[in-house]
Amino acid sequence: MSAMTDEKVRASLDNARDPAQPVLPTVNPNLEKRPQPQPDSLHPAVYISTWIALSSSVIIFNKYILDTAEFPIFLTTWHLVFATVMTQLLARFTTILDSRKKVPMTGRIYLRAIVPIGIFFSLSLICGNKAYLYLSVAFIQMLKATTPVAVLITTWTMGLHPPNMKTLGNVSFIVIGVIIASIGEIKFVMVGFLFQVGGIIFEAIRLSMVERLLSSAEFKMDPLVSLYYYAPACAVMNGMICLFTELPILTMVDINRVGCFTLFANASVAFMLNVSVVFLVGKTSSLVLTLSGVLKDILLVFASIMLFGDPVSLLQAFGYSIALGGLVFYKLGGQKMKEYLGQGSLAWAELGQTRPILRKLMIFGAIIISFFLMLGSLGPKYAPDSADKLRNGLGNMMGDKAI
Repeated sequence: MSAMTDEKVRASLDNARDPAQPVLPTVNPNLEKRPQPQPDSLHPAVYISTWIALSSSVIIFNKYILDTAEFPIFLTTWHLVFATVMTQLLARFTTILDSRKKVPMTGRIYLRAIVPIGIFFSLSLICGNKAYLYLSVAFIQMLKATTPVAVLITTWTMGLHPPNMKTLGNVSFIVIGVIIASIGEIKFVMVGFLFQVGGIIFEAIRLSMVERLLSSAEFKMDPLVSLYYYAPACAVMNGMICLFTELPILTMVDINRVGCFTLFANASVAFMLNVSVVFLVGKTSSLVLTLSGVLKDILLVFASIMLFGDPVSLLQAFGYSIALGGLVFYKLGGQKMKEYLGQGSLAWAELGQTRPILRKLMIFGAIIISFFLMLGSLGPKYAPDSADKLRNGLGNMMGDKAI
């Protein structure tokens, strides 16, 4: 009986519908035709590893060149000239720098904002490269850990942020760790230390001025667009300093000792680092950037030990560990660190349940890597002959002369 009633109701509804009226579809055709978002072609880990590799390579490359020919200002000028040419070519023939068109840059703004920032950028680069003539790569990386502290104090001094004693207490661990590492430095040279401190101060002033400039939404610039504007001004200023300092004593013998191809490769790697930063910022989070920077610094310390034979004392390693821990705490905060540690422990436990073999392989690989890094750090002190043979072998593989 109920079935017959349903049929009558359905028939009456069909008869009541006007056949001239269009029938509404049950599925939105536009929704079906909407293009699906294309997944990223590369995993974020690729951008992270590329940035770490390029950043480490630039520092080691610079150290090698400056050990071969002691002309840090010329090297900095060459990098800036190369960056100027490359950014101009990218702006003319590609769309990578099209975002620069949104920046209302005029001659007056360039002179009042970009040029002063470029002056401190040049000074930080010069002082930073001069420090490589006196200090080891490992110790320089330890000193660079104080850059956030210098930036914090500079922003307070310039009135960009109000002073906060709690924040100052958080960054005090970085200062304490670096002081301990400096006390433990075996090859401490005061001139190199002062150059590096000067480079950190100039860099802090530059970053604070950039923050003030970027506080206006219309002047938002990615690192590559910033390089497009800063590189020409910095190249001119560095060139003028080089003209009266290093250029009169620089000869083609010095250039040939380094090699034109080596200089070109060095500038190319430095420029590719700036390009990689643009992609890295867009593909990762602030947590990943912070941890990637810490990992890069640690790898650079061990690379300095193994490639250049720079000694690192246990006191220095202890102080640097405190500084890195303070840096991560300052960047993330205590609450965020608890959240990330909790998420990490859950992910690690889940990995052990779903892929136990992979987890065991990761633990085994970490142990092996730690073992070799420990041998590399202790080698220059307890087995200098074997360490020299290893460095000579690496140097021959890279086309370098034996040390």
